[in-house]
Amino acid sequence: MLNVWSTHRFWLAFLSALGFDPRNVVFSGDTAEEQGREHGRGRGTVDCCYPVKCMSGHYGELLFGQKRKIDILLSPMIRSIPSFLHGQVVDSLACPRVIAAPQNIKAGFMKEKDVFAAQGVKYLSPFVSLAEPAIVPKQLHRAFVEAIPDLSMAETHKAVAAGYAALDAFNRQMRQKGREILEWCAANDRPCILVLARPYHMDPGIGHEIEADLQAYGYPILWGQYFPTDPDLMDWLFGDDVRSGALSSPFDIRDVWPSSYSGNTNEILWGAKAGARVPWISCVIRLVSYECGMDQPTLTPVQKIVEGSGTLFFSFQDLDATKPAGSMKIRVETIAYYLERASAAIIERKKRRMGNPGPLLADAAAADGAPRGLPQTVAGLTAGQ
Repeated sequence: MLNVWSTHRFWLAFLSALGFDPRNVVFSGDTAEEQGREHGRGRGTVDCCYPVKCMSGHYGELLFGQKRKIDILLSPMIRSIPSFLHGQVVDSLACPRVIAAPQNIKAGFMKEKDVFAAQGVKYLSPFVSLAEPAIVPKQLHRAFVEAIPDLSMAETHKAVAAGYAALDAFNRQMRQKGREILEWCAANDRPCILVLARPYHMDPGIGHEIEADLQAYGYPILWGQYFPTDPDLMDWLFGDDVRSGALSSPFDIRDVWPSSYSGNTNEILWGAKAGARVPWISCVIRLVSYECGMDQPTLTPVQKIVEGSGTLFFSFQDLDATKPAGSMKIRVETIAYYLERASAAIIERKKRRMGNPGPLLADAAAADGAPRGLPQTVAGLTAGQ
C-alpha cells in the first residue's frame, strides 16, 4: 500500500535475508470497496486523503482475512524514498500524510481494544529513511529487534544491503522495459502514453485502471517512475541544455521546480520534462487522488511543460471510490479519440524539434526499421509486480 508499491522489492529481499521464507510473506490485496466494507468498517480514522483512508481495509484484510494467521504486521513509515534524482534535488521525502498513515490507521484498530494483541500479531512500524542508506540499518534494527530479540546489527546491515540490491535490480529491469517500449515506438513510428502519478496509483482500486483501459486501445504505457535513464538517451534529451549551462545535469529540475524536497513530486516534474521531449510520447496522463499541498501546485507547471511541446495532456483529479465508472469510460474514449487524430502530427513536430534522430531511432535503423512485436508494457508489469 502507498509507497510500498515502489519499494516492495526492498522489503522482500530484506525479510528473506533475515531468514523469513518468502512464501510466508503476505501482501494485502488490491484496494477495493468490498475490502473496506468487510475488513475496515468501523476502523477508519478521520483523514481527507482517500489513499490513506483505504489503508484500514488493508490492515483488516491482513488481520482477519488470511487462511493462515500472520505473526507480524509490517507497515513501515517511509520518510524518504530512493530516487534516480537523488543528489540533484533538495530531498526525496514522502508525503507527510503517507509517512504518518501507519500510526493514523493503527489508531482505528486500538480505539476499543488492542486488536493486534487480541489476534496475537506483533505490529511493526519502523520509521525509515530509504533515501539515506547509511542510517537505514539502525532504523530497522531498532524496530525488528522487538520481534527478533537476538537480531544483531551486522545481520541487519547485511539484510539492508540485500534489500537495496534487489530494489536496484528491479528498477533497472523496469527501466529497460521502458526503453524497449520507446524503441518499439521509434521503429514503428507509433505513439505511447506517459503516466505521471504517485506509486499507489498502480493499485487498480486507487488508480481505477485508467492506464489499462487506454492500453486496450493499443497505446503502450510508460510510468514516470520507470522512465529509462540510459546515458545516451539522457544526452539526446538534455545534453544541449547541460552543455549550455542551463542545467547542471539531465536530472536537474531547478529550471521548473525549485522547491524540490518531495520525492514523488520531483519525479513527476522531471517526467513532464522528459515526456515533452520524446517524440513518440504523444500524450501525458496525470493522476491525482487528493489535491493536497504537494499535488495541487504541480498541476499547472506540469501541464505547461507538456502542452508547451505540443503534447496532449489530460488529468484525472480527485480519484476516489465515488467516481462513476461511466464518466471514466467516456473520458478514456475521449482521450483515445484525440490520440488517434493528433498523434501522427505530434510525433512529426517533436521529431523536427529534436533535430537529430537520437539513440532510439538509431536502434530502429539497426533493426532495418522492421516492425517488431510490442514488448510487455510497464503498465502490465507493475500490475503484477
